Amino acid sequence: MSIINGESDARLALTAAQAGAAVVRDLYGSRLARYDKSAGDFATEADLAAERAILDVLRAGRPDDAVTGEESGRSGAADAHRRWLVDPLCGTLNYAVRNMLVGVNVALREGPDVKAAATADPFSGEVFWTDGDTAWVRGDGADERLAPSSGSALVDVNLDPPFPNAPGFHPARLLADPGFADRFRPRVISSTLAVAWVAAGRRAAYVTDGDLRDSVHFAAGIALCRAAGCTVTGLQGEPVLTGAGGLVAAADAQTHAALLHLIKKQAAEGS
Repeated sequence: MSIINGESDARLALTAAQAGAAVVRDLYGSRLARYDKSAGDFATEADLAAERAILDVLRAGRPDDAVTGEESGRSGAADAHRRWLVDPLCGTLNYAVRNMLVGVNVALREGPDVKAAATADPFSGEVFWTDGDTAWVRGDGADERLAPSSGSALVDVNLDPPFPNAPGFHPARLLADPGFADRFRPRVISSTLAVAWVAAGRRAAYVTDGDLRDSVHFAAGIALCRAAGCTVTGLQGEPVLTGAGGLVAAADAQTHAALLHLIKKQAAEGS
């Protein structure tokens, strides 16, 4: 765990995520300008303002580090050993229609590994954070160790395109599989806050397709799940961020194996 000027990277990630969350919370319900991006995606003034608040914290604490922000893009050396990945408002569409299921993600990739990360829930006030070795949730100023659990049987499945592994894998087909309904209960919140919930024991698992390498959306959640002791792989059971891509993050090995079986079954039926 790197410590610079008396503050660890993990604490800085937590502070930065809290700064972004404060902006998101303060602007909630306002009439916000929208800025079109691509394929129907857009940002609001809350996305931009939250990212500015986060970058202010990171640049003050680590001025020499590179940064990738969802809204501002990449800064610093392209091959930087230390790069912060910032998603200032995950769940923009939810937020724009006054739905509070959103998260604020900040992660530090040092070399190939994420060494510190935080996901803040602007409306509960909780921040899920990790130093890469252990994972915690901070609420009311106190930290509680994260403890994954599959007891809820709730599984979040990301239905947002693209689906690069289709037709071999499509999340909608996973939800329609009788084997899924026999064991799990689907949830779709359209925010990577749900990945942090797997680490916290509030979800049994999370499944998504897509290339997640250096993802501002998923880096923090993956780091939280790993540090909490979840079983985390790509869609084919390979090490996450390699191979076919995607993510299966499960509270335990048994839940992970059951989901992987359903995913591989779908691939076999589609071949």
